Amino acid sequence: MTPAALDAACRALAAVTMDVQWGGDHVYKIGGKMFAVAGSGGGLSIKVSDIAYEALTQDGQARPAPYLARAKWVRFDDLAALDVDEARDLLRNAHVLVATKLTRAVRRGLGLG
Repeated sequence: MTPAALDAACRALAAVTMDVQWGGDHVYKIGGKMFAVAGSGGGLSIKVSDIAYEALTQDGQARPAPYLARAKWVRFDDLAALDVDEARDLLRNAHVLVATKLTRAVRRGLGLG
């Protein structure tokens, strides 16, 4: 996956914003909460389910994300090595995981029902 494809996939999701933080990382958020971080070094950190966390870290596809592993985030060191369809699925799932934790009022304000 290219950085441009990642950006397009994230921005295609409902109510997504992107901020540049921490010296150049692209931080994708919904309702002010992060769901994916594209590192300036070419990697991707992303929120995943408990099951996906175990599967991705045990088979070596990803590693626990620095500072965020306890919240079930994984890090892919090479964005270019990610399959585009798989990455889009992971991004959609991360978006849903974070959106469901938002309050009803915030979700409604974002047009998420």
